[in-house]
Amino acid sequence: MSMAAEPVDVLVAEATAGSQEAWNAIVDRYAALVWSVCLRFRLSEADTSDVVQTVWLRTVERLSSLREPAALPGWLATTTRRECLKVLGSRQSWPLGELAATLPADEDTTAPDAELLAAERRAMVREAFAQLPEHCQRLLALLVSGDQPSYVEIGARLEMPVGSIGPTRSRCLDKLRACPAVARWLTSERAEQRGDRRNV
Repeated sequence: MSMAAEPVDVLVAEATAGSQEAWNAIVDRYAALVWSVCLRFRLSEADTSDVVQTVWLRTVERLSSLREPAALPGWLATTTRRECLKVLGSRQSWPLGELAATLPADEDTTAPDAELLAAERRAMVREAFAQLPEHCQRLLALLVSGDQPSYVEIGARLEMPVGSIGPTRSRCLDKLRACPAVARWLTSERAEQRGDRRNV
């Protein structure tokens, strides 16, 4: 597996240990995310370049102290938004609080990075799916296929008793959740949810 295909927490660990290849892989993977956030704030090209450079500088400084390395994409999006606000605040006479109120709603500003994060999750699931036993891949592929075959049809296609489809499905999903990349992502999601609840 090339460094570019490694899970984000592995890249963070390697980059923190001094791997230039891992750092390059992080920048290549998330450069579009950082730029997309800047575009939502309608910064000039010069200001966008300044923000991008500042975000990567902050990343170098903080990479080793991230509590949840798998949450790096969200951290990058948040840091980029903050830097964009700082630039806009320095260009205008408005207070930052007033400036923030004039910006698009949060769901709008996060739309591009949400799409990128969703794409990353899909890639992670595909990678984990490829590690499943063949019978699990065939069963799960049929269960999520567009034509939605019945258990009777699935049993006939896979030559398995109808009564065993449900339990086999559960075991296959457990195997999928246990794949390292998916397990790390689930752990990160739970940690973020706990953090959100504490901040309410």
